[in-house]
Amino acid sequence: MTHPFLFLQWLEGQLNMHVGNHVTYTWFVMLLLIVLALIAARAVKMVPAGWQNLMEVVVSGIENLIEDTMGHKGKAYFPLLATFALFILVSNLVGLIPGFYPPTASLNTNVALALTVFAMTHIVGVKEHGFAYLKHFMGPIAALAPLIFIIEIIGHLARPLSLSLRLFGNMYGHEIVLMIFMLLVPFLLPVPMMLMGVLVALIQTFVFTLLAMIYIAGALEEAH
Repeated sequence: MTHPFLFLQWLEGQLNMHVGNHVTYTWFVMLLLIVLALIAARAVKMVPAGWQNLMEVVVSGIENLIEDTMGHKGKAYFPLLATFALFILVSNLVGLIPGFYPPTASLNTNVALALTVFAMTHIVGVKEHGFAYLKHFMGPIAALAPLIFIIEIIGHLARPLSLSLRLFGNMYGHEIVLMIFMLLVPFLLPVPMMLMGVLVALIQTFVFTLLAMIYIAGALEEAH
């Protein structure tokens, strides 16, 4: 996919940096989130208003979703899961701005996110259960344990592949469709596609974050 103009790509060329659009715009999203957090936390009040009000709605929404999906133990992983949600959401929405590229439209970014979820799932499992975590891969019947083990390993290895390809396919596909409409009919017609893009951004953020919660919650459960 070739954009007619990417602002940070031009800036990257001026600075003789060649790290790739997905890295440059990932840095941009990180900087944007840091600035928004500082603005929201600058004047915290008992009665929220402005940016504080918006951030409290977002944070409480994520916290409630974690509580409903993972239970009380899930609150310990709120920083990780909230970071996933905010980064993916802002990355998706950035792509709707002309001259900007969504980092989540790159498979490299999504694989990094998916592998982080994969690693954290098993780190949490080992931390919570120790060597007993291996029981998650054995199944309830001892005689079928070797077969179940192979199936479970394949299933767990498929998780990062599924997470990364789902997010990449939706965001990359939307970028292509939006670019085609903007090149063919640059006025009015892309507006409905951009509105649909907001919906796609929200849905993909919710799906990725929810699956991450489910995977980690599964590692927290006792094997039966």
